[in-house]
Amino acid sequence: MIKVIYGKKGSGKTKRIIDQANESIKEQKGDVLFLDDDNRYMFDLRHEIRFINAGEYGVRTGEMFYGFVCGLLAQNFDVSLVFVDAFLKLTGCAKGGIENLGWLFDKLGKIGAQHSVNFVLSVSGDPEEAPDFIKPYCV
Repeated sequence: MIKVIYGKKGSGKTKRIIDQANESIKEQKGDVLFLDDDNRYMFDLRHEIRFINAGEYGVRTGEMFYGFVCGLLAQNFDVSLVFVDAFLKLTGCAKGGIENLGWLFDKLGKIGAQHSVNFVLSVSGDPEEAPDFIKPYCV
């Protein structure tokens, strides 16, 4: 399952995703990962959450992001929930182009279903201008 927190810059998406990650520890049976493009919010997360600065690994495109996520899931079969802040930066779509990521949502949905992993993504943009393929995932 994929959930998307979609909103304009400064609308509180990061605080919301951090709060959700911290709350998720109470009910998750598996490991929880939090991916970001820098270390800015590392200390805002509970210590049980595995924080990963994907920016340190050169993740800059949708293909690289998908490969990175697959590598994380292959390395740890206990992952049940993955939070991703700065999704557009990590996929190289920060300045537009999100409409070209429908394939990535399909692949994340399939790998999530195959391995019982849920994803929560933070996406910056005007919700009224969101591409049609994202709208079913928005919360």
